[in-house]
Amino acid sequence: MWLHTSCDLIFDIAVPTPFVLMLRPRSGAQQWIALEEYKIVPSVPVFEFTDNYGNLCQRLIAPPGVFAIYTAAEVMIPDHVDQAPGAPFVEIQNLPDAVLSYLLPSRYCEADRFSQMATAITAGRQLGYDQVTAIVEWLRTTIRFEPNRSDVLVSAIEVNARGWGVCRDLSHLGIAMCRSLSIPSRMVVGYLHGLHPMDLHAWFEAYVGGRWYSFDATQTQMRGGYVAIGYGRDAADVAVYNQFGPALYPRSQYVRVEIINPEIGTNHAAL
Repeated sequence: MWLHTSCDLIFDIAVPTPFVLMLRPRSGAQQWIALEEYKIVPSVPVFEFTDNYGNLCQRLIAPPGVFAIYTAAEVMIPDHVDQAPGAPFVEIQNLPDAVLSYLLPSRYCEADRFSQMATAITAGRQLGYDQVTAIVEWLRTTIRFEPNRSDVLVSAIEVNARGWGVCRDLSHLGIAMCRSLSIPSRMVVGYLHGLHPMDLHAWFEAYVGGRWYSFDATQTQMRGGYVAIGYGRDAADVAVYNQFGPALYPRSQYVRVEIINPEIGTNHAAL
């Protein structure tokens, strides 16, 4: 499957404002970035680095006035998301070093508070992938998915208490429960074709059977169409932009995901 993705952000800047952006998807086992476009208006110096999780990040200082960020990519992804019922739990001593940090509690995923709850939810399931499946099934039937309702970041404990959340909130709770069972789990932010309403999206991955698998409690079933931008312990690590100084929100944010024919390409006139 070939997808054209884009995310356009426009800000009204009052004073020179430092930004750290995370808007460039990178090629990996599940996606190939064939073409990219990244435009900043007005043009300013940009310095790129790779963070601790391998994400491509850009540093800049936005000048006062209207400041716009236009990004687009053409991405090849599998038609289907890999699934592996029965994939086994990986014992801690056999985990790769780079995976170990995804076992620990983090700011929005208080894994140390969910051991009894996660054990009860996954009772009778084979250790590993099937435990994660049980957690996702519980999230779908217990925590209401309410997109665009909240802009406030809340933790797994708060999501569980109030019983509803946006995509990142359900991911936080799923991650916390997986980690409480010693299953490494991480947050992913990116795009999903066919998402309604269309916006940037969050889901999570769990490490079982010797590799990462994707899970999404906001969808009735896993399907093709996911494009990852960033990975991290929780939402604090995968913000598509961080700005420093007076609080600032986009004047507009426009996200688009379309299926394309790579031989024909797509129209970039909107950029």
